[in-house]
Amino acid sequence: MPIEIPKDKWPGKIRTVTLGAMAAEGGTRAKTITVGGEGTLPFMHFEMPTPNRPVIAIEIKDHKPDDWSPLLAEVWGEAMTDPAAWAKAAEAAGADLIVLALSVTGLDGKPTKPEAAVAAVEAVLGATGLPLIVFGPGQAELDNELLVPVSEATKGERLALGICEDKNYRTIVATAMANGHLVTARTPMDVNLSKQLNILISDMGMSGDRIIMDPTTGALGYGIEYGYSVMERLRMAALQGDAMTQSPMIVTTGFESWKTKEAKVGQGVPVSWGDWKERAINWETLTTVALLESGAAIVVLRHPESVKRVKAAIEELMVAA
Repeated sequence: MPIEIPKDKWPGKIRTVTLGAMAAEGGTRAKTITVGGEGTLPFMHFEMPTPNRPVIAIEIKDHKPDDWSPLLAEVWGEAMTDPAAWAKAAEAAGADLIVLALSVTGLDGKPTKPEAAVAAVEAVLGATGLPLIVFGPGQAELDNELLVPVSEATKGERLALGICEDKNYRTIVATAMANGHLVTARTPMDVNLSKQLNILISDMGMSGDRIIMDPTTGALGYGIEYGYSVMERLRMAALQGDAMTQSPMIVTTGFESWKTKEAKVGQGVPVSWGDWKERAINWETLTTVALLESGAAIVVLRHPESVKRVKAAIEELMVAA
């Protein structure tokens, strides 16, 4: 006799958010990317179709970083010395989006100047037609100093600006609203903190379809279980109708994975750890796929082989049984 599969019906759903603007919308992008819209838990296609598949962003920097793994330097080569060339290489590697992470200092060792940040962003926009996310260096005052001129110089492009935190969200949200951009809202791994920051941003007048939530996470073996559970609870709260948790989520799995010992260390480790390159790529891939299962809409990676493997995983996960 036929077995009826029980199905949940949820009163809430994830908001849709569109990154990038094409010429008709006042931008220069060759394509836009829309994420969100789900009305059930990740990849539960039998309950409700998934309207927008998760997407992959590749992280690049405004100049060659000195703290990235030599494995990454090996695969990106000379492209790392020029953000425009790096963006083109990332697009060729299969990126759906580009994340340009601005550095604390320039090549001269002095704090990054606003004009240098604007030049790097404009170079990337000129080199690729993909939508762009721009992260500040991660220092509240410097983020504000750099992101405001970047926002003004790229008015209408519908960039996602970050990282909005409780220390600096007012300035970034204000400039994003004035210039037609989005924001990424980052909090430590905590459901209530994520919700509270979304409330604060919304209270400034930012519409929900311009907020991407970054709940942060740890990598495989370094706190991923807690990060997974926070993302899962955020998704369930959203589906239960909590409007302040209904933003799609972004996670920087490449950043988290490549700072782990397993990805960084090639020598002086047990033989049982296996080949360094394969181990590092696996660390990034497994971390990413796990967080896709917890509800990530945008995953930010660093190695092109990880991109290839995660894309294959998404294809499989998107097949309705």
